[in-house]
Amino acid sequence: MADIPENSEAAPAVAAAPAPVKKKRNKLLIILLSILLIPVVIIALWLWVTLGYTYSMGDRAGYVQKISKKGWICKTWEGELAQANLPGTMPQIFTFTVRSDSIARILEANAGKQVSLTYEQHRGIPTSCFGDTEYFVTKVQRIGP
Repeated sequence: MADIPENSEAAPAVAAAPAPVKKKRNKLLIILLSILLIPVVIIALWLWVTLGYTYSMGDRAGYVQKISKKGWICKTWEGELAQANLPGTMPQIFTFTVRSDSIARILEANAGKQVSLTYEQHRGIPTSCFGDTEYFVTKVQRIGP
């Protein structure tokens, strides 16, 4: 029995060999996760900045010409406001996006009627999943009869 080494002495020599392979696997896993997560974090920060920062705010008055829910995957409310300065002239069309269903219902009820829209402009939104335009309506007031 003295000639045969004990199992406790042989085991550390065998266990020490796979350690460098495990370190390489961990390093590869960290690199792959970094490659995948860094773009996701950058896109999330970009969305947070563009949707949270208002470039401009304002009001537009005119006649609600169209309001519809559009999109293949991301359904958004899109609309058009016809702004006519003088009767008989070609109207200027203001396209807008509505985030809130309650505001969209008010616009649907006032289709063809004169309204005032309060909007916020968010520039640089990277995808149309949040809206086709950069103008987001936040308030609607009916003006005319």
